[in-house]
This record gives sequence, structure tokens and C-alpha cells, in this order.
Amino acid sequence: MDDLRVGAAIRAVRIRRGWRQADVAQRAGSSVTAVSRVERGQLDGMPLATLRRIAAALDIRVDLVPRWRGADLDRLLNAGHAEMHEWLAHYFDRLPGWVCAPEVSFAVFGERGVIDILAWHPGRRALLIIELKTDIVDVNDLIGSADRRTRLARTIVADRGWDPATVSVWVVVAPSRTNRRRVVAHKAMLRAAFPTDGRGIRAWLLDPRGRVAALSFWPDSHAGKVGPDLTPARRVRRARTA
Repeated sequence: MDDLRVGAAIRAVRIRRGWRQADVAQRAGSSVTAVSRVERGQLDGMPLATLRRIAAALDIRVDLVPRWRGADLDRLLNAGHAEMHEWLAHYFDRLPGWVCAPEVSFAVFGERGVIDILAWHPGRRALLIIELKTDIVDVNDLIGSADRRTRLARTIVADRGWDPATVSVWVVVAPSRTNRRRVVAHKAMLRAAFPTDGRGIRAWLLDPRGRVAALSFWPDSHAGKVGPDLTPARRVRRARTA
């Protein structure tokens, strides 16, 4: 994160709105001193929650972008995602009647994104959007993303000649302890958005009648079959000395 750029952006938006620093502080539940520090790019020692409240008061979203050894970090993070793709590819190879398309990009009415896997069952005219999550970070974003892709799905697949009677979504989550903890913490919200579980989606895939919205963990028993990079890194312990 570029501290000076963040500060300059917050100051520019504040002035554009005709607000004083005191106005921003009041809306953010913070102090004028904190707002002044942010605008000067003096973010060392400032709680991230304070920065985000100040930015949110101006409808600004602040994202952290970690960097490590150029593109090495992207390869490290994408390794688990690639493993899940392999799992799903082999899984659908054993299911009759399904056709899969990986990494489908779209740009519809100004909305852009990439769908991890699109699965199509011509017999039932059933379209399934599959989202792969190695790490659950933002539950609201997860639900919103699934809803947006479902809403745009018919337009996205029109050029493939697919005319779905139903559009379903399946979120597949890597079986890490952190992910399980986050799902439990937001159980009511996630179950309302994705009422079908792993057992239900597996039964539906054999005969895809009607629409489903599912969230499930990929079974732990598969984790050792495709490599160690599927789940987020586990705790590193200090090596014992002789």
C-alpha cells in the first residue's frame, strides 16, 4: 500500500465533497488528528480499522496488496487454486452428461470477472457456476460475487449456444481449519445464500433437476491425493535441536 497515495486520495475526495476534516472524523467516529495523519500519509502505527473507517466515510475502499519476489507470490497463492481445478476436472470426468469450461472470463454491462468453472448439462439444460475458494476472506463479497455471476450467466454462455433452463451455483471451499472457523462464524448467512450442502450437490449432479445453490468443503480425504498446496499454509513450528 502506497501511504502517500492513500492520503492524497482521501484528501482529494474530501475536498471534492466540500467536507472539512472534522466532518470526515465525525462520520468515521474518529478524530481530526487521525484524519490529518491519514491525509499526510503518516500511517505507521495507525490501526487498519481506523484507516478503513475514515476511507469508508468517503466511500473509498482501501485494499492491501502484498508483494513478495515479483510474481513468485502469485504462483504460490495460485498453486492451491490450480489443485482444486484438477480435482474438479477429474470429478466431472466421471459424471455422465456434463461438459466443463474452465476459467471463463466475462464483461457484461460493465461488470467484469472470471468464473472458475462453468459446467453444462445439455440433457437437463442445467448450467452450473462453480467458484473455488482456497481461503474465505470476505463472506459478503463471496455471496455478492455468486449472485452477480448467477444473474449474468445466461448472457455469458449465449455465444456458446447454451440455453439454460436453470442456473445453479456451487462454492467449493478448501478444507482448512481457518475456512471452517469462518463458515461456522457466518453459518446463518451462508446457509441462507447456499442452502444445499455437499451431500445434496453430489446427488443433484447425478440428475440436475431444478436450481440449487450449494456451498461445501471438498472432502478432507482427497487432500493427500493431489499435493500439499491445496490448503492455506499450516503453522510452522521451530525445529528441535539435538
